[in-house]
Amino acid sequence: MKRDKSKLSVSNLNVRYLESSGRVVRAINSVSLEVKKGESVGIAGESASGKSTLGSAIMRNLESNARITSGSIYLDEVDIIRLEDKDFDREIRWKKIAMIFQGAMNTLDPVFPIGKQMQEILMSHGVEDSLDVRTLASLDEVGLDRSVAKMYPHELSGGMKQRVVIAMSLLLNPDILIADEPTTALDVLVQAQIIKLLKSLKIKRGISILMISHDLGVISEIADKVAIMYSGEIIELGNSEDIFSNPKHPYTQLLISSVPKLDSKGSFVSLKGQPPDSANLPEGCYFLSRCPFAMEACKKKPSPLSTTGGFVLCWLYK
Repeated sequence: MKRDKSKLSVSNLNVRYLESSGRVVRAINSVSLEVKKGESVGIAGESASGKSTLGSAIMRNLESNARITSGSIYLDEVDIIRLEDKDFDREIRWKKIAMIFQGAMNTLDPVFPIGKQMQEILMSHGVEDSLDVRTLASLDEVGLDRSVAKMYPHELSGGMKQRVVIAMSLLLNPDILIADEPTTALDVLVQAQIIKLLKSLKIKRGISILMISHDLGVISEIADKVAIMYSGEIIELGNSEDIFSNPKHPYTQLLISSVPKLDSKGSFVSLKGQPPDSANLPEGCYFLSRCPFAMEACKKKPSPLSTTGGFVLCWLYK
């Protein structure tokens, strides 16, 4: 019997890192986000904007010096933050939510063949029958020859390794797949193949995808909705078409304009300046020091203004 897919709801999430010096880094700031059943949501922003931390918080895979200080992460009716570690590992991890971690294709164990590594995942979740069948079926689904099961990681190309990692994430038929920079370090043709594969999985399996990437081109290919992150908060959220055709927030506008285009004759807009120190964030808009439209009101924190399919966090629209 086919089970119903799950919905993910993040509400007012805050994550802090405590550095050895005693500084407290505000990595995630009051983030709220929903991933509906069968939906793909893209998370975009510069490095250190909080994208990967958000994915790790959902997977309860934060570094030892990081803490979720407030907020909730609901998977349907269950706040997974409140679950005991053993319950999360048994009921949620891999089974309902799986993650392709940034640089995951380089974390494959070089000592064991691919099939053995895949079977270890199954056995760790109590699956002991039809291991070969399940492993080979997962390799089939991502377009890899079954002979890959007997190969070692060093025998595979970068694109093949990434497909193996995706195959591993699908072994226990999760409802939600978090993909953190899944096309990084791959050439353009292989990137296109990985995106095509993820889109196919979304259609065939009805799987929900949370795509984390600094590459807006990748985001535009797969996302139904896009959330733009800056200094640990979502500053704009909307339907993919609206975000790319009519961005509201000045940061979103500059971010999209900074992407080189084939018809731009070699010129593109650069994003000047640096984000504020996450351990010493300003009182008002975090983008204030870099914004071309900054005004007096921006010294106070803006509240979200509803837009088509989402919101924008900016005083320009008050």
